[in-house]
Amino acid sequence: MNKLFLVSILTFALAGLCTAQTSSPAATTTTTTSIMAPYTEGPVWELTMVRTKPGMDDDYLKNLAQAYKSTSEEAKKQGIIMDYKIMLGDAANKDDYNILLMVEYKNMAAFDGLRQKTDPIAQKMIGGEEQLRQGSVKRGELREILGSKTMREVTLK
Repeated sequence: MNKLFLVSILTFALAGLCTAQTSSPAATTTTTTSIMAPYTEGPVWELTMVRTKPGMDDDYLKNLAQAYKSTSEEAKKQGIIMDYKIMLGDAANKDDYNILLMVEYKNMAAFDGLRQKTDPIAQKMIGGEEQLRQGSVKRGELREILGSKTMREVTLK
């Protein structure tokens, strides 16, 4: 009797698993969300909050003009990113950022295999691993990264 009960439970569990695999939860969620949500989903933004060290704003921006701009322009040209922006302002307090780096992607799927797409660009525009490391060390002398976020742009209905 115990064996029959165990086989029945396993059969129902397997049937449930197979059913779950044939219906896409993402499609169901998107359909439900699009009907009920007060917004439509737009592109995805990767935000990096940076605080430059005192007096280093211009030096950091010059560094960005060399490496960040060239690699971002190439990624944009290849369709890997949609756009990028650099926002400069005053920090609200001693713990706040004064530069915001923003990269726009078409959607969350754009992050799939991103390194395989962007590493060749970095090598072409900046150089090999040693040049990349040296650039990272130099930027570390100019700024501190306070954090990063990935956020979706939404348009209210």
